[in-house]
Amino acid sequence: MARPGSGLLVPVNGMGYPPQNLARVVVWEWLNEHGRWRPYSAAVCHHIENVMKGDARGTVVLGQVDAQLSPYVIDLQSMHQFRQDTGTMRPVQRNFYEPSSAPGKGVVWEWENDNGSWTPYDMEICVTIQNAYEKQHPWLDLTSLGFCYLIDFNSMSQTNRQSQRKRRLRRRMDLAYPLIMGSIPKSQSWPVGASSGHPCTCQQCILVNSTRAASNAILASQRRKLYGGTAGNPGAAGTLTVVRQSNTFAGTSLWSPTSTSSGTNNNNISVGGGQAKAEQVQLPVSSANFPRSPVMPSLSSAHVHHAFTINGQNNLNRPGTQRLSMGTARGAIPPGVPALPVKNLTGSGPVHPALAGMTGILMCAAGLPVCLTRAPKPILHPPPINKSDMKPVPGINGMRRKTKKKHLRRGKNPEDVVRRYTEKIKVMPDEDCTICMERLVMSSGYEGVLQHKGIKPELVGKLGKCGHMYHLLCLVAMYNNGNKDGSLQCPTCKTIYGEKTGTQPPGKMEYHVIPHCLPGYPDSKTIRIVYDIPAGIQTNEHPNPGKKFSARGFPRHCYLPDNEKGRKVLKLLIMAWDRRLIFTIGTSSTTGESDTVVWNEIHHKTEFGSNLTGHGYPDPNYLDNVLTELSAQGVGEDNLKD
Repeated sequence: MARPGSGLLVPVNGMGYPPQNLARVVVWEWLNEHGRWRPYSAAVCHHIENVMKGDARGTVVLGQVDAQLSPYVIDLQSMHQFRQDTGTMRPVQRNFYEPSSAPGKGVVWEWENDNGSWTPYDMEICVTIQNAYEKQHPWLDLTSLGFCYLIDFNSMSQTNRQSQRKRRLRRRMDLAYPLIMGSIPKSQSWPVGASSGHPCTCQQCILVNSTRAASNAILASQRRKLYGGTAGNPGAAGTLTVVRQSNTFAGTSLWSPTSTSSGTNNNNISVGGGQAKAEQVQLPVSSANFPRSPVMPSLSSAHVHHAFTINGQNNLNRPGTQRLSMGTARGAIPPGVPALPVKNLTGSGPVHPALAGMTGILMCAAGLPVCLTRAPKPILHPPPINKSDMKPVPGINGMRRKTKKKHLRRGKNPEDVVRRYTEKIKVMPDEDCTICMERLVMSSGYEGVLQHKGIKPELVGKLGKCGHMYHLLCLVAMYNNGNKDGSLQCPTCKTIYGEKTGTQPPGKMEYHVIPHCLPGYPDSKTIRIVYDIPAGIQTNEHPNPGKKFSARGFPRHCYLPDNEKGRKVLKLLIMAWDRRLIFTIGTSSTTGESDTVVWNEIHHKTEFGSNLTGHGYPDPNYLDNVLTELSAQGVGEDNLKD
């Protein structure tokens, strides 16, 4: 499919770069974990370009233009985006498009995600869609770009060819991306050297500058290898192997596989670091495409071993190599090279990954071999299990529980609930009511705000179990602000009176025994719990009645050892499920998404065979801890029937 103005820059003058005197639209992009280049917004790109004009080797603080990007900075020297709270680094690139293309006109194409919000397409796809739209094509097939989607401009929808699922799409106008004139740089390989001025001494700048200094040392070392040890035949043809990484420090080569000349004069060029996952592309290398020059010396040699590496900031952002179809391959780590994980390090401090990454860079700069790798992935699920191997849990009837709307309890009369769990006090002590913060000898702070027959503002009651005293009108106000399920909870000691219920949306809970052991419990089988809650509409008991709520990550699988204490925990979890206490609707502490189903302060183990995230085994204290959490929700061992 022809895609004029798509951002694919064809080779000119033997190199993959545009003529040097044309106007171009600049789009800055970052490489995500799936190997896709994602564009920054036009406002962010303008900000980056403005910083570049002042200091082409400086640091761009993205939070200055977009509050959602406050953890991120871009180091223009190494062409990496750095996340300050986790230490994660991702390659960035400065890409160029025609002024008449979508970014030059400020056109943004977006698709509607599961949350009901809009996600912009990759810039390459956005340009292609806009081009077809301007030519008044009724539809557009994205198969040629590697996506099995069909765009229908009449219905403004995107259809998945495999699942036939449709999503809405939209075209909106935004700020146009920055336009540059004159000479366009062949690459963003900035010169190595110190910037002018006195460095800032804040922790953020110290961390960024130390990373930049380490990167500079590596660049200098690699250039010495590049220009000092390559010689060859200018007419030789070979194969260019481009390896694009998706590591935390992807784009910076920490080791270079050796390239030797064979009978067919093939040469290998490694781009990126030594990481277990790599993406490879093979391109023909000839004197027509890459003439011999100081920028790209010939790589063929009959007797010399090359350690030729093109760094991420020199190659990943080159227009000649960025629109390539990637095939997944696995790169090997050279023998004897220590692997330095940069994720899930022992310890709780978020700076650890950053320190690990900088340690690896400094070791490499000093000539020590090191390879930054990803830590082992958590083992979330057991091996495949036949349905016939799933057995009921001993001592527990059935294997499934459901919660439906008909199970929701109606509110009870507030005055009756308060009177049920309190007794009136005739002589009030000289202390505060911790609900309204007025003295108990005075009237309730809710006087004039709430009026209930039979409960006067000056009446004081004492809770039966814990003995704490409050204005009765304050207790009524507290009950009205809660779930209104017929229970009370002392605001001082959290003692629960009655049966506390939650606001968990409808769903189902399954539980059974599987023939596998958890780490730390070699003599016990495993109880697997499966929670499944679909998305839906919030009701009056939820934060935003009438609004949709999402349900991410379902079905969720959780695990308990099949022993006496594990079965006791399961019985209490079933009781908590029936009382709708396992989940609630709120804001996810992991993703920050609001109006979504989240855990409700009762921890579960979701890793089956590891404990890399803290949600797995072995954990000798977990069963006791979860019993304490259940008791805090009013689901204690005293609730179990013998």
